[in-house]
Amino acid sequence: MKKIAMVTGATSGIGEATAHKLAAAGYDLIITGRRKERLMEVTHRLSDKYGVDILELVFDVRDRNEVEKALGNLDNRWKHIDVLVNNAGLAVGLDRINDGNTDDWERMIDTNVKGLLYVTRIISNYMKDRSAGHIINICSIAGKEVYTGGNVYCASKHAVDALTRGMRLDLLPYGIKVSQICPGAVETEFSLVRFKGDKERADAVYKGFTPLSADDVADAVMFMVSAPAHVNIADVLILPSSQGSSSVFEKKL
Repeated sequence: MKKIAMVTGATSGIGEATAHKLAAAGYDLIITGRRKERLMEVTHRLSDKYGVDILELVFDVRDRNEVEKALGNLDNRWKHIDVLVNNAGLAVGLDRINDGNTDDWERMIDTNVKGLLYVTRIISNYMKDRSAGHIINICSIAGKEVYTGGNVYCASKHAVDALTRGMRLDLLPYGIKVSQICPGAVETEFSLVRFKGDKERADAVYKGFTPLSADDVADAVMFMVSAPAHVNIADVLILPSSQGSSSVFEKKL
């Protein structure tokens, strides 16, 4: 039986790049996202290029009922998930805490923390039944440090860091590996979402240095899943060479 990987937030960026790498390695895929048309486009590209089987599931990880409906009713063939990549996540706004938009706060917490929990609870039980599996959480350097205006986003990613470590302990008796990747600046739709469609402001984030690409992070995912069974690459911080911390860059403008 071919191995199966599931990637959340696979319609763009790191999620889409990871789906491509996994398909190229021969994995059949479950890919999820909120944007149906984008998800179908990704499905067609992957199936045409790599000839793998793909199950696309359209739902919002923030909605527990949608998650349970989509993932709780998988047929036996698709329940045999070998790798789960919890990629769905976002940052919204860059306000100081006293000026924070509570809708932005809830969107980040609901996606980055609660969404990860809803998905993991179901998939980890499928893995537990087989005493095998690997869960990789896409965290952030913001889960290791904080920066001005990053308050709630950083808090949500610190939660992912803590959850990853807790999950590793909880799932250890069942033979399930738990890892995380913490990228620094990656040029995807991340800043465009953070700045709510302001392309000029989003583009300015990456000027003066070469940021990571989505493929760079996807390569780290593949490094983890390709490790021998007795090896768990538990935690990887990956930065552009021009980035020294969450807020320190060497830029040439």
